[in-house]
Amino acid sequence: QVQLVESGGGLVQAGGSLRLSCAASARTFSTYGWFRQAPGKEREFVATIAWSGTNTDYADSVKGRFTISRDNTRNTVYLQMNSLKPEDTAVYYCAARYASGISTSRTAYSYWGQGTQVTVSS
Repeated sequence: QVQLVESGGGLVQAGGSLRLSCAASARTFSTYGWFRQAPGKEREFVATIAWSGTNTDYADSVKGRFTISRDNTRNTVYLQMNSLKPEDTAVYYCAARYASGISTSRTAYSYWGQGTQVTVSS
């Protein structure tokens, strides 16, 4: 069974940085995505990356602060988060799919990790 395992979450002060990792247990997926869900809110798109690593997209709220990248030799995707704000506080989920092409839609992804908590204090 394919698993996605996130790590790297934690508590950080506003303005700080965190790097999330997501390791896949099976062969490399074509497309990865990061989503997040704050208490009482729907899960929302954060970033996505295609196989090449050069085709990416970001939510407007994180553009210029977050960077998604991947290492296909390690079946791992990363989310570097800089200049963190209290409103970035959420559970962050890694998602993956075998189909090619980036996607900002939750329904496009078949595989999900268990989530990792990110808390940004003011």
